[in-house]
Amino acid sequence: MELRVERTLFFPMSTISSLFVDEEYECDILEDKVRPEGIKVYGQTAIPYGRYKVIIDFSNRFKKRMIHILNVEDFLGIRIHAGNTHLDTEGCLITGKADKSIGTIIGGTSRPALEKLFARVERALQRREEVWIEIMRKKAP
Repeated sequence: MELRVERTLFFPMSTISSLFVDEEYECDILEDKVRPEGIKVYGQTAIPYGRYKVIIDFSNRFKKRMIHILNVEDFLGIRIHAGNTHLDTEGCLITGKADKSIGTIIGGTSRPALEKLFARVERALQRREEVWIEIMRKKAP
């Protein structure tokens, strides 16, 4: 399974992207601010562009099984989870429907989007498929 995050909107404190699963639009993503390469502010920086392996495992912080993005240089414990603003991310990816005018996730949309994505990723992993996520800037049409 291939997940693709296309970053499209860049706000002072957050980034809005579109998430695709095997080329099909799934939901919007909220992340922290994208900073220049090599600059990281703890808990306030989006993960670097790149391709990463994805698993589901137990999060000691959240006390449940979650989608986990592996081997992100200079980041630990990067998850895909529910939330609404950049204050909920600490580098993680937040699912939902974005309010593209202010760079947040619309209330009530995050958890359902996460549950749908989690189920799709879990089914792929149960079929012994590898799951990868690519973080990229949207290319011009």
